Amino acid sequence: MNTVLVANRGEIARRVFRACRRLGLRTVAVYSEADKDALHVRDADRAVLLGPAPARESYLDVERLLDAARRSGADAVHPGYGFLSESWRFAEACARAGLTFIGPPAEAVRAMGDKTEARRLMAAAGVPTVPGSPGPIADAAEAVAVAAKVGFPLVLKAAGGGGGIGMARVDRAADLATAFATATRRAQSAFANPAVYVERYLERPRHVEVQVFADAHGSVVHLHERECSIQRRHQKLIEESPAPNLAAAIKDGLTEAAVAGARAIGYVNAGTMEFLVDAAGGFYFLEMNTRIQVEHPVTEEVTGLDLVVEQLRVAAGERLSWRQQAIVQRGAAIEVRVYAEDPDKNFLPSPGTIARLEVPAGDRLRVESGVESGSVVTVHYDPLLFKLIAGGADRDEALARLRAALETTVVEGVRTTVPFLRKVLDHPDVRRGVLHTQMVDQGAFR
Repeated sequence: MNTVLVANRGEIARRVFRACRRLGLRTVAVYSEADKDALHVRDADRAVLLGPAPARESYLDVERLLDAARRSGADAVHPGYGFLSESWRFAEACARAGLTFIGPPAEAVRAMGDKTEARRLMAAAGVPTVPGSPGPIADAAEAVAVAAKVGFPLVLKAAGGGGGIGMARVDRAADLATAFATATRRAQSAFANPAVYVERYLERPRHVEVQVFADAHGSVVHLHERECSIQRRHQKLIEESPAPNLAAAIKDGLTEAAVAGARAIGYVNAGTMEFLVDAAGGFYFLEMNTRIQVEHPVTEEVTGLDLVVEQLRVAAGERLSWRQQAIVQRGAAIEVRVYAEDPDKNFLPSPGTIARLEVPAGDRLRVESGVESGSVVTVHYDPLLFKLIAGGADRDEALARLRAALETTVVEGVRTTVPFLRKVLDHPDVRRGVLHTQMVDQGAFR
């Protein structure tokens, strides 16, 4: 592996380029017409234009990406996150083209991308799953039958994808027919697959995930857990490690289940097992993200390990550099995602030109950014601007450092989530580490 094309944009493309430089690998950026002046384009050794601004004609066009790899001489592709990062068809197309896909095998991506198949595989591996239907349901009548076993409230979920897209909560049998029609329509629109399944709806759970890593030689390790409960509409806003107030027995159960699940599907490279944890301490498999996560920096900050460098090494066929007993958490780290969104308007995207951007630097502060003063935030892509990560000897120190950094962060020209994030970090429950996934949507930070 000599030259890596990153099939992505923004801060994750820049993050991968940085890891490539550490290993002496050449880098190739791809970009749309809307991104011709973007930072990631300037960061790479070579950049290739994909096409027009719409993602389907650029970053989501497999043939254009493969052609860019051929023209640039790339022999490997890193998908980043989002876009095609969890497309088994893209992973398979890269392999057919003779390119090293820096991620898991296409078979693992495919299995985990089908949420009902993922549930089946995890249950077979002894990983706890939320009570629900064993597979997709045919109609509302079947949902009624499942509801009789698992009870209300329940939730209908898309089998073909995650991220909360297509979810529909149902509190009574009379609403199942309408909810089924709505969920299948949304699933078809988002994933070209109308199939939905049923799960019990967990009230105010925590969202705790485990970073796993595996090589092609049979080694599988975990890099401990991350707390991701602060979300809006099932999309994460704040992540941290270690998870606060998590009993040691629950953590041990989560990490053991995560490793067992990854091993059961023959997983290779970086991945994340996501779980819901209820008030009684029970935990249940939610989904597996078969890629590097947006929030991977918090794990790097507490373990001192470089996950993206390890992705590159493992993809090149090397054995894992780490042994489980040597992977320890030291201190704490917290990450906030800063979006060009207006929290006062239900987080509506706020496109425009960033007139001024100032993000503080300092000890135990880390910024992962895809923008600068003068950058244009378009309507075509996710409005994530940058991530701000703070570390500390403990959680209180990391929180204080992050809160102080946000106080001096300046973004002019577009509305952002910075004021909202300050409010979140000041909330008594957040400061005490008493968290659940519905805090934002239920108005805890108004």
